[in-house]
Amino acid sequence: MQKVLQSSILRTIKPQHLTSSSSTDAIDNFNISNEVLAVINSVRPIEPALTKLCPFLNRDVVVSVLQSLSINSNNKDSRLCFRFFNWASKRSRFRSGVSQHLIVDMLLSGGENGNSSFDLYWSVLDELRNENIPVYADTFVVLILGYWKLKQAEKAVKTFGKMKDYDCKPNSAAYNVILNVLVKKDVILMALAVYNMMLKSNQKMGSDTFSILIDGLCKSGMIQDALRLFDEMTVKRILPNRITYTVILSGLCKAKRMDDARRLFNLMKSSGCEPDTATYNALLGGFCKFGPIDEAFALLKSFKNENYDIGIKGFSCLVDGLVGAKRITEAEVLFNKVSELGLEPDVVLYSIMMRGLCKAGRIEDAVKMLSDMITKNILPDTQCYNVLIKGFCDAGLLDQARSLKLEISKNNQFTDTCTYTIFICGLCKNGLLEEAKQIFIDMEKLGCLPSVVTFNALIDGLCKAGKLEEAHLMLYKMEIGKNPSLFLRLSQGADRVLDSASLQKKVENLIESGLFLEAYKLLNKLSDSGVLPDIKTYNTLINGMCKSGQVNGSFKLFEELQLKGRFPDSVTYATLIEGLQRVDREGDAFKLFEQMHGNGCKPSSSVYKTLMTWSCRRSKISLAFTLWLKYLRSLGGREGKALKLIEEYVEIDEFLKAIRGLLEMDIKLTHFDSSPYSIWLIGLCQANRVDESLRTFSILEEFGVVVSAPGCVKLISALCSERKLDEAVEIFMYTTEKGYKLMPKICNTLLEILLSSKDTCVLAFEVIDKMKSSGITSGSFKTKWRH
Repeated sequence: MQKVLQSSILRTIKPQHLTSSSSTDAIDNFNISNEVLAVINSVRPIEPALTKLCPFLNRDVVVSVLQSLSINSNNKDSRLCFRFFNWASKRSRFRSGVSQHLIVDMLLSGGENGNSSFDLYWSVLDELRNENIPVYADTFVVLILGYWKLKQAEKAVKTFGKMKDYDCKPNSAAYNVILNVLVKKDVILMALAVYNMMLKSNQKMGSDTFSILIDGLCKSGMIQDALRLFDEMTVKRILPNRITYTVILSGLCKAKRMDDARRLFNLMKSSGCEPDTATYNALLGGFCKFGPIDEAFALLKSFKNENYDIGIKGFSCLVDGLVGAKRITEAEVLFNKVSELGLEPDVVLYSIMMRGLCKAGRIEDAVKMLSDMITKNILPDTQCYNVLIKGFCDAGLLDQARSLKLEISKNNQFTDTCTYTIFICGLCKNGLLEEAKQIFIDMEKLGCLPSVVTFNALIDGLCKAGKLEEAHLMLYKMEIGKNPSLFLRLSQGADRVLDSASLQKKVENLIESGLFLEAYKLLNKLSDSGVLPDIKTYNTLINGMCKSGQVNGSFKLFEELQLKGRFPDSVTYATLIEGLQRVDREGDAFKLFEQMHGNGCKPSSSVYKTLMTWSCRRSKISLAFTLWLKYLRSLGGREGKALKLIEEYVEIDEFLKAIRGLLEMDIKLTHFDSSPYSIWLIGLCQANRVDESLRTFSILEEFGVVVSAPGCVKLISALCSERKLDEAVEIFMYTTEKGYKLMPKICNTLLEILLSSKDTCVLAFEVIDKMKSSGITSGSFKTKWRH
């Protein structure tokens, strides 16, 4: 009967309506849609009958049929609609975003939370499986999208895992949609495991797949992995699109790799991919935060030539850059210019400006700006209040900070982890450790989970208060988390999880076994269990132990962190080297320095400066010079002959010529670093080579280099010891011109020596007058010269 009915319906279709030349015409599409609906409503099963109509169908007809079936809310039409969508999904020429959206909307519109429609959809899938009718990947794509829109990520993951139960292999669309869910839920390890699954199945990938993964890696701070994936795209000859370029650009900027970001931007343009506003803002924001701010303005000028229209986000980047460069007056001018150009400053721009005012010590102006915001009906958010709270805490105004915290709830906002972390930092800084500990306990009770930064702040406070045992306990609390049973389960057995590498392996094994939901739940439980210690946590604790003389204990922690899969950074090594030097283990310090390269950690300038400082304290000036020259050679881009000549000066103890030679090179650099010169100046004083240190001061002045306050103090002290009082007073006057406020001890030393001789009493009173006019006052030395 079904066969007879099917053939009679097909005979009613006039051939002239089914020619490919007329199928795009609206009237013909309408007629064909009606014929398809007739088949769907009359023939069972619908799939074989629909296959005969394939040559005459197109995307518009498919959409029209789906729309007609979705109008009626009865289960019969919905079931037929789902079956027709599955059938149409087999052929790419029938697939469209419109069709997908129609089905997703149907799923979401059925009953409370859309669950009744989802249940119906699953029953249709079971029906198809029982009838041995193939279920196609796009049929699962809409299910995953539907669950994701309902914020039911776990069900979305479960759906992807159940595809195999219906003998359905994921296509690129299915992979992309689940990768997007995983990246948005911050389970990047699972996203990478799914990507490996794609590779093993030889699934074709496009730029969309790579864009999703690269974005997730960058947001997880895995910049190197993101770059490797970007290179993989190139090897596979997949052209990056605008989104891919923008994502990787943003990641490079966050990693402070500005030169690489600029090169990638130029490569993007030369490859014919036009940047959009998001791309321009990513690069501009990067240079504003991590590059010289003047380069950011130069970049903006070049952007304008490319028709870039700076909006409120662009202005926010520039103001943020000026605030970071401590150019607060220019930041205010630019902030005011925003309104003059007809743009309305938003809460983000206000927050940036308020942060700048707080950093400049202008807290009252920042509070006034908050009032201005509210007057203009721009409601401050929690982040905005946090800026002011931090300003009060940094200034030691804790009562005002507490009052402002109460105001947050009055304005329908909620204190967040950042608010509590700011308070913990402020309280620890002001010696109120017990109150900081209580706040930490309170925030957990209120359901506000401490971040790794919160833990680090409290651990730092405990270390500075000498409570190293408590700090250690806090570290272990982080490792165990809120789910001790999970910690014990993962840390024991043959496949125990000790680090991110073993965790990734476990996730991959689960996925290869088809246990997608189990892998997702495991990562979510770990995330919900709390935060793991990062390298900053270990560095804080290692620093506390080194300063308390527990160097051997700090090395145990150093070994422990590596066993747990974490990699020591330059700060870790610098801290340990400093600790070894403090206990006079210079040889071990240099051995550790040499090990850095072997362990894949390039020493930063701070590591070299630590070794230089201690070498100078031991009167090893030549070694201090040699170390810095070694660092300069590691950077590259320096003139080899010039460095060789400087090395020769150092070898024959001609330090002044070496300093002058280096200055002639360094002074031309955009990022001039004066700290090595300060170390050498202090070192010459410590080695009792006072004349050379004074001449070094003169050379630095000649080149317009501002000598640091510690350098000036050491030089004044050395000159006083040598009774070179005229020169000592000169250096003192220099410090007041530069706005340095010296500590009473050096002022007392200078005054005592000046007042000890009638010949220098006049100089003493000149110094006293200068102290008064510069606001340097101290009762400790006033009594010594009052009479």
